[in-house]
This record gives sequence, structure tokens and C-alpha cells, in this order.
Amino acid sequence: MYGSPALPPDFVSLPYANPDAPKGGKAVFGVTGGFDTLNPFAQKGSSPWPYRFWAAESLMGRSLDEPFTLYGVLAESIEVPEDRSWVEFTLHPAARFADGSPVTVEDVIWSYETLGTKGNVRYRSFWQNVSKIETTGPGKVRISFNSDNRELALIAGLRPILKKAQWDGKDFAESGLSEPLITSSAYQLAEYEPNRFLVMRRNPDYWGKDLPFRRGTQNLDELRVDLFADGTVMFEAFKAGELSTYREYNTNLWDSNYDFPRASAGDVIQSEIPHQKPTGITGLAINTRNAPLDDWRVREALILAFNFEYINETITGGRQPRISSYFSRSSLGFLPGNAKGKVAEFLSPYASDLIPGVIDGYTLPKGDGSLRNRRNLRKAVKLLQDAGCKVVDSSLHCNGNDAVTLTAVLRQGDTENKAIVELYAQALKRLGITLEIETVDSAQFVERESQFDFDLIPIRRALSLSPGNEQRLYWGSRAADTAGSRNLPGIKEPAVDAMIDKMLSSTEAEDFQSATRALDRLLTAGRYVIPIWQYSAAYIAHDSDLKFPEHTPIYGDSATNFMPHVWWHDPN
Repeated sequence: MYGSPALPPDFVSLPYANPDAPKGGKAVFGVTGGFDTLNPFAQKGSSPWPYRFWAAESLMGRSLDEPFTLYGVLAESIEVPEDRSWVEFTLHPAARFADGSPVTVEDVIWSYETLGTKGNVRYRSFWQNVSKIETTGPGKVRISFNSDNRELALIAGLRPILKKAQWDGKDFAESGLSEPLITSSAYQLAEYEPNRFLVMRRNPDYWGKDLPFRRGTQNLDELRVDLFADGTVMFEAFKAGELSTYREYNTNLWDSNYDFPRASAGDVIQSEIPHQKPTGITGLAINTRNAPLDDWRVREALILAFNFEYINETITGGRQPRISSYFSRSSLGFLPGNAKGKVAEFLSPYASDLIPGVIDGYTLPKGDGSLRNRRNLRKAVKLLQDAGCKVVDSSLHCNGNDAVTLTAVLRQGDTENKAIVELYAQALKRLGITLEIETVDSAQFVERESQFDFDLIPIRRALSLSPGNEQRLYWGSRAADTAGSRNLPGIKEPAVDAMIDKMLSSTEAEDFQSATRALDRLLTAGRYVIPIWQYSAAYIAHDSDLKFPEHTPIYGDSATNFMPHVWWHDPN
């Protein structure tokens, strides 16, 4: 995105991969929920979480050891002009789908058009920025853009490339379980049973196994995903040896729950993998589409009532610090106090419309650690009164409307968030607010989330050191009312849109940093999410025969690009 790639043209392998890693073995992963589609790139249906990252390849691949640098995969070479108004890819002549057929420019163009018009909503915003996609020579495809957005040339390299001929006469958007994908990926679907398991096997004839970007990666022969309705049952399966790995998100349990026989015998290892990413945001999204949640004072009252110190002590033993902003723990996070310099300059055109805390700084309220949290609740009552709310017969009424009853929607098996929300409901009751908890199965949860049918819902947005176009999907006005979008709070804020635009058009790192810090102020002071604790490392318990390189990339264990991407099985 800025500067030059860290690796030379003749690099041997990624710095966090072991080029001499042995091939073979398998790993079994567990996830909660179910699946009703084998097409993770369409909008309809739900697929197992890791499947999307294993199922297909893109023209380029991302290095986890650089803020935003891509290297060729299906593309042998890439050309961009100084202004990045277009990008041209030349396909690698050896690129093949798993059935042996070549990857062609026609496949690339069809993939972009199909994903942009019929694919998951996560792919459609990019397509709206494409003015033309065309072949410019043998094996060459050029994508031209209609907006001043320097990140588009990189995002173009990360779209999944699918086989056009597979979908002749078939409806891509309605594929469901009827059509396993044919892709160029090293892993292909081998077996599956809806809502129970899915098995991917490494293609021994994978075309790209000798690419420098691939050397030392994709080492395991088999990747299996078993599905569970409940996280507790999944952990028991790991203890019994039915799963190869388990991710722990609670540091209190990390220190206390791993003394079972397999671990004591040395057959299970606990690995902590640090990272240098921003904290991102994890917590409960507040749906501003619903009154009275559209009033920032009501949202602040909800945050005041959320007794973080007590909840954190109860669930994690108080060992995990709270997220203080979306980009906290990084150079992109906003600085305390009044906005200064370019941050103030970028925000000044919108100053008259901004809510308290954006310009002058905002800090999350702190409780005294006690159950009753009286001081913060008194502040919450005052804010609710200022917003036109009052308690009548033990129930809160706002602006003459019916009693305030909020609905928190949780996925079945989400035991940690259920414990959080149950504690939270007790505090809200003292404000006269009824919080109803609805636990639904995976398919219902996806539907409720997609249709914004909730007042509160768990949210997790992992943010990178190079935030860009995905911010529009997360917080942009255009996404707020688009079914299936990731803008769960329903944010419609011109200043937010403007800061994202500024980030994307910046040619200097200082402007980019200032625009991101301004965005961080807007999101944090907007009180759109009730934040919980941050994760400064990945806590992964795994079979002792699964190994990974000593060098940890700056992104740490990022999605599935690290595990199982660079892990291997040690036959000894």
C-alpha cells in the first residue's frame, strides 16, 4: 500500500513459513453451528467458518509480516500506474483448476462479475468501483476503477477466482449443497455431511506447490472440520483427542482448564502467539435503527450500565484489559484529549454535527468493581432523563412510548456471551429496562443478523494495520440498510464516510494515519458498541505433533493464513 515490498523478487519463501516443512498428516478442527451451503462466496446460506479461506485462490496473496503487501499467486506479474487508476494482471501459465483445466482470463472476468452482482455482499462494494474489466492480451486482464481509491488495486488481487464452466446453466446464488466448488486451491472438498463434518484433502497435483509464496505452506494432507452445537461439548471432544486443536478466548480458563490427562501426558501443548494488530472491536453491537437506541445518550447509558469491571472479574478473572477504541494498541488509535493537527483539520467541517466526545475526546466509563455499580448507574439515570425517558411502575418509558424492552440475539452454544448478557440484564433491570435473551440456532442467527432483527448482538471486527475498503462495509452509510451487511449498528454518519474516503485516497502515510485516528474517534465516541476485553495473543491448544515456525508475523495468528497455513505434522 505504501513504500516497497519487503521481500525481493527472488525470495525463497514467506519469512514466517518453513520451506523445509514436511508434507503429510491431518488436523481436525471444531466449530459451533451448522452449514447448509458448499458455496461460501454466495449470499445465501451458511458455510463452516474456515471453509471460505481454504476453498479457493486469488490472483495475489497477502503477507502477514507486512501491513499491506501482496505477492503473486494466480498472477505471475502485476502492473499499476502511479495513480493506481487501474491494475493489470498476467496469469501464471501453469495455473490450473483441480480438474486439470487451465485458469483463464475468461474465468477471472466471470468471477469478478458474478461475485460483484450475485455474490456475498462483502464482494459487491468493490464491483461498484469498477468501470471496466477487459482482456488486454494473452493471459492478461485489466481492471479500471471509477473512483480515487488507492487500495482498490490491492483488493482486486484478493477476490476468489472460480471456474466459469462449472456454472453454465446453473444458478450461482442458489447453489446450496448441490454443487461443490471446482477451484485452483491446494485443498479440495472430499467428504461432508451437513451440520456434522467437512473434509478437505490436499491435491497432490496442486499446480502452485513450488511458488515461493506457497513454499512451506499448505503442508497437511487433510483438514477436517467437525461441527458442534455447544462450545462446552467441543472442548470435551478436544480433551478426548477427537479434535487436534482448540482456541481459547478466556485467559482465566487458559490457566486453569488444561490439566486433563492428554495435556498432563504431554500430548497437548499450549501455544501463545502474539500479534501487533489493533485491538479491533469485540462486544455487543447496539442497533441504532431502533428507538430509543438512535439517541447517543441512551447508548451511553447502556455503556454506563454495563459493569465491565465486575463482569470481567467474574468471567476472565480480570486478566484481560478492556478495548478502549477500535484501533487501540496501535499507531492508528486516537490519542487522548482534544483532536489536534490533521485529525482536527479533517473533522472540522463536521464539528457542528458531532456528538460530545469526538472532538474533545472520549473515555469509556469505569466502575468500582462492585456488583451494584451505583455511581455509573446514577450517571445513566441522568442521561436517560435528558433523553426524555422516565421510570413508570418500575419500567422505563422514553418519549411517551411503551416500556423499553431490548432483545439480545445469541447463537446457540455461545456460552461466554450468554454469561455476559445474563449479568448485564440484571444491571439494566435496575434502570427499568427489560433485556430479553433469545438463543437461536446457527441458521436463525444468520437470518436475524442479516435482517438486523435485534437490539443487541455480539460483534467481532478484527482490524488490521492497513484498514481500507472493508471499513465501508463495517461502518459506511450505504451498508447501513443493506440486508446482510456487516454494519450491524446501522451507522449513518457523513463524517464517518468522509474519513473512510480520506483513508482510501491518501497518498501519504501521515494523512492515512490521521484519517484513521479521526475515524477511531467517531466510532468510539459514537457509542455504537459496548466493548469487552481485548485479545493481545492467540491462545491455541494443540496436539504435540502439530508444529509451527519460530518466527511470528506482525499479524500473528491471522484467520487461517497462519493456522493451518504454515503448520505441519511432525511424524516423530
